[in-house]
Amino acid sequence: MSNPVIAIGLDSADPILLEKWMAQGHLPNLEKIRSQGSYGRIYNPVNYADQKTKEQFTFTEPLWAIFTTGCLPNKTGYWSPVKYSPDNYKVEYDRINGTYDYQEYKPFYSLLENHHITIFDLPVTGLCKELKGLQVLAWGGHDPFTPRHSQPPELLPELNEKYGEDNIYGNDTGVWWNKKYCQWLPPALKKAISQRSAICQDLLTREPWDLFITVISETHTAGHDLYYTQDNHPLYSIFSKNAHNQDLMLEVFQKADQAIGEILSQVPENAYIIIFSLHGMDVNVTDLFTMFFLPEFLYRFNFNQSAIAHGEIKTTPPVMITNPLRHSWLGEIWVRNHPPNLMQKLFKSLTPSQFLYSAKNGLDCPFSLLKEKDDLVWAPSRWYQPLWHQMKAFALPAFNDGQIRLNLKGRESQGIVDASEYNSVCEEITTQLLQLVDGRTGKPIVKRVIRTRKSPLIDDSKLPDADLIVKWEENPTDVVDSPKYGRIGPVPYFRPGGHRAGGFLMAKGEGIIENSSFGSGNIVDLAPTILKLMDVPIPEYFDGKPLF
Repeated sequence: MSNPVIAIGLDSADPILLEKWMAQGHLPNLEKIRSQGSYGRIYNPVNYADQKTKEQFTFTEPLWAIFTTGCLPNKTGYWSPVKYSPDNYKVEYDRINGTYDYQEYKPFYSLLENHHITIFDLPVTGLCKELKGLQVLAWGGHDPFTPRHSQPPELLPELNEKYGEDNIYGNDTGVWWNKKYCQWLPPALKKAISQRSAICQDLLTREPWDLFITVISETHTAGHDLYYTQDNHPLYSIFSKNAHNQDLMLEVFQKADQAIGEILSQVPENAYIIIFSLHGMDVNVTDLFTMFFLPEFLYRFNFNQSAIAHGEIKTTPPVMITNPLRHSWLGEIWVRNHPPNLMQKLFKSLTPSQFLYSAKNGLDCPFSLLKEKDDLVWAPSRWYQPLWHQMKAFALPAFNDGQIRLNLKGRESQGIVDASEYNSVCEEITTQLLQLVDGRTGKPIVKRVIRTRKSPLIDDSKLPDADLIVKWEENPTDVVDSPKYGRIGPVPYFRPGGHRAGGFLMAKGEGIIENSSFGSGNIVDLAPTILKLMDVPIPEYFDGKPLF
């Protein structure tokens, strides 16, 4: 029998930050593992239009499916937890059961028939009934996309009774200008990490195991909500004055580093140790760019008028919004809808956003959607959905890269773009997108636009819903200018941190050279690497290869 393997994920832990903090001595346990083993960067290229590319993918939920199956999205067909139907233009988003179904491609650990496996809080997966060992899913975490359950069923209630429930689960949805939320979050994250450490130590000693997989998800929340404490964020100068330069994000990572040391104290000396992250976190550009600027740009592209955040491009942009009045980012965006006359504009400025329930400019009102418990209310792109059937192209709800769907005849139920026009419309949108600039610096905000199909009416259920993928430059801004469609913004920043391509892997154990580098690898390499360390045959359908 091979040596046991323990794999600990640090969700959304950015390698650039970690490398800096390890060099500064802030993360001694991680630095110890790194120096005793091998280290390298992990990237996440995906294939579009059936062609191998180097395009990096940063959508969290599909990345976890890639890790778990060892297969890329063009093979599984799982590109997003948001599901779009061309029959009725409806979109669905299931935060509990919106994961890949794992029917065609199973979790890699389900191949370990004669091994005992323990899994604690692996996101975006499901219980494997055939697995020998213990499984606990969604004890806590940032949107784990799986029900809260365990195998055996009584295990999760027992752990909650013994160690307490996770207070972060479902509650890490505040905004950076809410002082009460900002004060609550850091100690709550540290407490959750301590609970997580205690549970892992318990599970490690309950019964023998050959593979132990767990993920520390609090680093994901810290990256999103505490990134303003990093000096490259536009909000840093404001918060540093009030917090005396306290790096709240680093403190959470230090607690995670401590937990790793505690967890590994219960691991046999001959075990292989793997610490990894699938992608990183940096200043957030995608929340504003993908979730708001893109759908508003496409509204103007289609109707040649503004819906929200109309601005005068000939004037110097107003100062950055640092003290929003409303309790949600959605309210701050919605109240900036563009009224048709001066009296309505005056009324809007004096009216609390929660009373502005009526639809404006044909858009769904987010406050009405909240009452209806619409799961996609968080995405301003969803607000434009009532108009999609009238538009040549529209933005699908997404977290990271921009996603554009064409309203195509013969595919959409009320399509208006003929197949013969498909290429010209794609080219027109691409041209206009590439002309978008930061209203404060004049620098372009679009890096490139990618097509996902070789032909418009290709019938393949494993293609992404989007026809065009928009890759953004990594410089944040709160105001965007188009030479043709005018200024959008300024609007307040949303979550301070956003996902970036690129994670890391460090590993130590028998046969792995100390203080070495394996160079770089891809996410699809992680599953075959673990199987290789366990002397288990690697399936031919895997898209990756072992790193050691």
